[in-house]
Amino acid sequence: MSAPSEQTLRATILDSLLSVAPDIDAAALDPRLEFREQFDFDSMDYLSLATALHIRLGVDVPEVDYPKLGSLDGCVRYVADALSRRSGK
Repeated sequence: MSAPSEQTLRATILDSLLSVAPDIDAAALDPRLEFREQFDFDSMDYLSLATALHIRLGVDVPEVDYPKLGSLDGCVRYVADALSRRSGK
């Protein structure tokens, strides 16, 4: 199975983020800025996001890596790297 495109990956991660924090205005989200700077996002939200990413994409995110999920761009990079490592590419 091939890795999802960056666009598909970004959409899946955004959907996962919105499932964790449904009050987020996706249209106003700056993908480069940390979630904590844009809206109320705490450690439990990171846990929920990591769990959602595991369920939707099969990516395990250890707690030590939660800071790498700090922005939408960061999430996309982290998940793309994890999927790439998993597929051996």
